Amino acid sequence: MHKQKYERTDFDFWTTIDTRWRDLDALRHINHATYLTYMEDARIAFYIEMGMVEDRWDENVATILGGMTISWLKQVNHPSSLEIGQRLSRIGSTSFDLLTAIFIQNETTPVCVANFKLVAFNYTQNKPAPVPSIFHKWHNPMK
Repeated sequence: MHKQKYERTDFDFWTTIDTRWRDLDALRHINHATYLTYMEDARIAFYIEMGMVEDRWDENVATILGGMTISWLKQVNHPSSLEIGQRLSRIGSTSFDLLTAIFIQNETTPVCVANFKLVAFNYTQNKPAPVPSIFHKWHNPMK
């Protein structure tokens, strides 16, 4: 995450998720850990949109989370409708970065920004693998 201020135009794929009562913490705002679940659900929706198989259990090569950096920028209260934007911001030989931001519906600044480093992984051989070509089709290096 190099940029300090992100806008909606920085993202290529969008998913909408509504908050749930169970997402609240004792202070009655969305718990910080819940954002990870929202972003994971959005990542799976992005994979499906790209054409990856939804059920990856029987596949030899899938992705595994290698690291993440998250910045929480403001609180979210329940109920809220959240829009999650994503963009493939870097592709290497065996890994890629997925930049993700969560916005409250109709707001212009994100409440949370994250960068996920994902590794293409061959589960049969138990080692990193080349990033599948489908990811290269969705990468826009000009952003």
